[in-house]
Amino acid sequence: MSTFGDGLDKAVQKAFTRPTPKSAGAQMRYLVKQYKGAKAVAQMLRISQRTVERYVKDQFKKPRPDLAARPETEVKKRWQPQIRAKDREKAASTGGIVIDTWARLGYVAPIGSTDEDRIRHLTVALPPRHAARLFEAQEAGASDDHLREIVAEALKETYFQDGGRRAGSLEEVHFTDIEHLEFDL
Repeated sequence: MSTFGDGLDKAVQKAFTRPTPKSAGAQMRYLVKQYKGAKAVAQMLRISQRTVERYVKDQFKKPRPDLAARPETEVKKRWQPQIRAKDREKAASTGGIVIDTWARLGYVAPIGSTDEDRIRHLTVALPPRHAARLFEAQEAGASDDHLREIVAEALKETYFQDGGRRAGSLEEVHFTDIEHLEFDL
C-alpha cells in the first residue's frame, strides 16, 4: 500500500463529477471497454476470461472476497481522466495542494537548536511548485519513500522556514511515523 500515492489519488478522486460504477457487472463492463476486450481485463485481474464475461452479462453479481476490491481500484485509476488531468494541472499551476498529517517531524540543524523529533499535527498549504513535483514524481512511478522526501522538503521550505523568513540554517527535515496523511486540492 502506497501511503503517499494513494493519498494523492484520493485527493484527485474528490473532484470526480460522476460516481464510479458500483456493481461488479458495471465495473467489469467499464474495464472491458477501457481495455478493449475481456481477455486483457482477465489478465490484469488474474482471473479467467470466462469469469469476466459472466460479470459483464450479470450472471455473476457478487465477486468473491479476494476479487472484490481489484476491479473497483482499477476503475478508479481510469475514471474521468480529463477531470483528473485538469485538477492536477490546476494544483500544479495555481492552486497548490493542502497536506494534513499526524507524523513525527524533526530536523537537522546547527548545534544548540531544539531539533528533537516529535509528533506534530500539521495542516499546511503547499505552493503549486511542490504539487507539480509530487504529481510528476507519482506519474513517473516514484516510490513512496521518494514521495515522502518531496513532502519533507516541501514542509521544510513552507512550514519550518516559512518561505525563507526563518530557520535559514535548517539542513534536513525528518518525516517519519506517519499516523495520518491526507491531501486536498
